[in-house]
Amino acid sequence: MFCHAHGAGLDYRRWVDLNTVEAILTPRTRAEVWPLGAGDAVLAGGTWLFSEPQPHLRRLVDLTSLGWPPITLSDNGLELAATCPLAQVSELSTTLPALRPQWQAAPLFHQCCTALLASFKIWRTATVGGNVCLSFTAGSMISLASALGGELEVWRPDGDDYRVAITDFVTGAGTNVLAADDVLRSVRLPAASLRARTAYRKLAPSPLGRSGIVVIARRDTPTDGGGFTLSVTAATVRPAVFTFPSVPDADAVRAAHASIPDDEWTDDPHGDPDWRRAMALLLAEQVRAELA
Repeated sequence: MFCHAHGAGLDYRRWVDLNTVEAILTPRTRAEVWPLGAGDAVLAGGTWLFSEPQPHLRRLVDLTSLGWPPITLSDNGLELAATCPLAQVSELSTTLPALRPQWQAAPLFHQCCTALLASFKIWRTATVGGNVCLSFTAGSMISLASALGGELEVWRPDGDDYRVAITDFVTGAGTNVLAADDVLRSVRLPAASLRARTAYRKLAPSPLGRSGIVVIARRDTPTDGGGFTLSVTAATVRPAVFTFPSVPDADAVRAAHASIPDDEWTDDPHGDPDWRRAMALLLAEQVRAELA
């Protein structure tokens, strides 16, 4: 199994640390990405890949050579390329109000980026695709996409594509639906979600620690149906997302929270399941009240 995107702008001075790597492929067209084998890693920078030994690797396939635009805006919404660095995602909170003043969800881009424990160097290198494809419970781009109804575009080696909701993509802690030779192309966020008001809460065991709980609420505009979405990530091994036709009352939020299976609460050194369960409910009520 190999990872499909890990950062932006591969620094070839670093690949020598992976002393089993024999070649680097820089595809210029989609067809040149394949074939892929068990000894290949498809990447866009390698912030995770270069963080620990990878003795099984023999070849790196650098997606940045495909030249994907990092961010594409349209009337239908926003597309984040898999190779888009997190720093550029964060900057959207500053630039979008001028470009799309009706997109009230703009603050959420920077807020979700802060859910990732990383230096500014990592923000400039780590990518949307790497964060999503690693599928760690504290994946900040998973939190963003879950709250905004994100849909992923995936390339298959036969030239076909498919789209999948982020809530169906992540299946557990570090697991997802990607086949071994699939490649994540982009994350698409619909305009209706971007026009919504949002409320964000995060808890971590320490001020600079990895997120233990991320809870986000979204209230769509009346024109877009007025629905309410509540997402819980980091606290759970896969995104828990609940939709309501309008702002729910506290009892409805409590019932939704209670429906999360016991074995889906994250259990790791960053917080035990009981703490995550209790605090997720508290934060869920906070964001509900903020948007009521």
